[in-house]
Amino acid sequence: MTPTASTAPHNGVVELLAALAYGELTGFARLAGDSELAPTTAARAGLGRLAAREFRHYEALEQRLRELGADPQEAMAPFVDAIDAFHRRTAPGSWAERLVNAYVGDGLAMDLYREASDFVGEAERPLMHRVLQSEGKAEFVQQELRKVLDADPAAAGRLSLWGRRLMGEAMSQAQQLAAVHPELVALLVPGDDLVELSRMFTRLAEAHTERMSRLGLTA
Repeated sequence: MTPTASTAPHNGVVELLAALAYGELTGFARLAGDSELAPTTAARAGLGRLAAREFRHYEALEQRLRELGADPQEAMAPFVDAIDAFHRRTAPGSWAERLVNAYVGDGLAMDLYREASDFVGEAERPLMHRVLQSEGKAEFVQQELRKVLDADPAAAGRLSLWGRRLMGEAMSQAQQLAAVHPELVALLVPGDDLVELSRMFTRLAEAHTERMSRLGLTA
C-alpha cells in the first residue's frame, strides 16, 4: 500500500535503501564472478555462500522499498552509473586484490549501515540490524588473505597500496553522491551539518584503518 501524505517516508530513506540495495546487488554479482576464479573448491563454495547472502540482503531491501511505495528499479536508477563506474575504476587484477575488494567493500558497507541505523525510522531499523548481524564474510576474507600473505609476505605492500586506492575511490564517490543527493545527506546528517558530515567520513576512514591493520596491512 502506498504511504499517505502523513505517513510517507522521508525521501532520504528511499534513497538510502535504494543505494544500499544496488550495492548489495552488485556485491552479489561480483562475489559470484570471483568464485569462478577461486584457487580451491572450498574458497569457491565460501564465496558462493557469501554471494547468496548478498542477494538475500538485496531482496529484503527491495521488499522494503516496495512497502514504502517506491519502485525498486526506479529508486536504484540514480545510483547505477556512479556505482558501476566505481567498480570499473577498481577492477581487481588478481585473486588477492579481489579479496581486498571484498574486505574493504563489505567493511565500508557495514560501517554505513551502522551510521544509517542511528537515523532511520523504527520501521527500517530492524532491517539495518538484520544486515549488520550477518556474519561470515569478513572472517572468510581474512582467512583467505592470510593464506596469501603467509605464502608471499611481500604481497603486503602491494595489497596495502590497493586497499588505500579502494578507500580513496570509495570516499571520493561518496562525496560526489552526497553532493547530488541532498535528501540522503539530510537523513544521515540531520540539520545539514557539513562538519558532522566530515566527521562521519572520518569515522569511516578510521574504521577502515583498523580493519586493514588486523591483516597486517597499512591503510
